[in-house]
Amino acid sequence: MASSRLKYVSLGVLVLQTTSLVLTMRYSRTLQGEGPRYLASSAVVSAELLKILTCTLLVFKEHSYSVRALNRVLTEEIANKPMETLKLAIPSGIYTLQNNLLYVALSNLDAATYQVTYQLKILTTALFSVSMLGRRLGVYQWLSLLILMAGVALVQWPSEAPVAPEQKQLSAGSQFVGVVAVLVACCSSGFAGVYFEKILKETKQSVWVRNIQLGLFGLVFGLMGVFVYDGERVRESGMFQGYNGITWTVVALQALGGLVIAAVIKYADNILKGFATSLSIILSTLISYFWLQDFDPTSVFFLGAVLVIVATFLYGYESKPSPNPSRA
Repeated sequence: MASSRLKYVSLGVLVLQTTSLVLTMRYSRTLQGEGPRYLASSAVVSAELLKILTCTLLVFKEHSYSVRALNRVLTEEIANKPMETLKLAIPSGIYTLQNNLLYVALSNLDAATYQVTYQLKILTTALFSVSMLGRRLGVYQWLSLLILMAGVALVQWPSEAPVAPEQKQLSAGSQFVGVVAVLVACCSSGFAGVYFEKILKETKQSVWVRNIQLGLFGLVFGLMGVFVYDGERVRESGMFQGYNGITWTVVALQALGGLVIAAVIKYADNILKGFATSLSIILSTLISYFWLQDFDPTSVFFLGAVLVIVATFLYGYESKPSPNPSRA
């Protein structure tokens, strides 16, 4: 009973986290307020700091709240194993790029379109799993990937809604930027996720220690991004310019996302995870339409969204072995 309760609690938290992150990030990037808007690169750095702090507290808890044990673990696993730690520089750099791209995507796409298109990460993860881990996909999984591509293609199908020529050109240009950002994020998510999984399987380190290592590199790469792309704006108005309650909510949701997924992987199966993803897409679509009012759904979009949801379920489906005839 306790295990079943944890399963559904973790899935509920995943639905809440995924939906809330997309909607609050979209809202924060389109909100018209006084003063400068917060820097996406700065938000990425803040999320990495929060992730490092959270994972450090979890390691602290694992070792019975002993400061000496915490210091010993971090010294042995991070400082005394520089080559093992350096292996995480690659996925960390890619994750940092991905996190910045998600801000770009949600600055140019509505939440519903982003949510559905971002499910292409299932395709990229599957392809990298086959090529890097030697994993074999079943018939249902290959079929689901084809359905997924068809669904995303329909979601991106241009609508024929009457729009003013200048607005149409601007909208098409910004949507193209958003779609490209999502596609690059999907590729980076697939590669980094499989690479990280490969490292986790090759060593026996705690997943929280690994996340601290990822966060440290992410912090370095994130700070480089801040000063390369937004250095002048930081010098003018500070690194935390434009921050408010919504910004900090986005930062917290982004930092805790990986920890929620880790809990889901531990307590739930792929089919229930697919259910959570599908529910998140539906909620994002409804809230984007009724609350944010930045999305006008078409029948083609709904067809594409249904195909993506079906593909998500089908990818996690595991065929059961047929019963033994001799026992019939």
